[in-house]
Amino acid sequence: MSRRQMARPGGRSARVQQSVHSAVRELLSEVGRDALTVPLVAQRAGVTPSTVYRRWGDLQELLSDVAVEHLRPDTSPEDHGSLRSDLTAWAEQFLDEMSSPSGRAYIRDALLGDPDGSNAGRCSAYAAEQIGVILARATGRRENVPTVETVVDRVVAPFMYRILFRPDGLESAYAHRLVDELLGAGQEAGR
Repeated sequence: MSRRQMARPGGRSARVQQSVHSAVRELLSEVGRDALTVPLVAQRAGVTPSTVYRRWGDLQELLSDVAVEHLRPDTSPEDHGSLRSDLTAWAEQFLDEMSSPSGRAYIRDALLGDPDGSNAGRCSAYAAEQIGVILARATGRRENVPTVETVVDRVVAPFMYRILFRPDGLESAYAHRLVDELLGAGQEAGR
């Protein structure tokens, strides 16, 4: 179990996490990653460096924890009336956010401070939860739906590969193409 998983969900621990995460985000935009240090983060957050080291271990684990929290969606996917519309809108937004320079930096940080793979699992679960909402909504409309794993394999996995290794040319048309290939171009699921 990592240090960050041992924290209580409320109280002082939650306040420390919130203030340290805020300090990291502010300092990243003010001084940049190369100038970021644990003592600088601690000073900005109003805690001691030993508090940060005890909770996160080192700067990379802290950056990783901040990245995972940043990658967690704030809201449920919007309802656009059909599986194709919902999934396309979600895929466009996901691709736009993750392929941005800051999105790629957060992905890198989430994975670099993750020796046991738990952060990757958390990030994957965030996407699967969002997809699950979309598919449940489409099921409620009596549309034919793929499984969550199929969407992850056919839409999310290609996105992540391209974002990490071939980021050029990632535009909304790519998201549309993957969703069309998944659902069958020109056919609405459920017809």
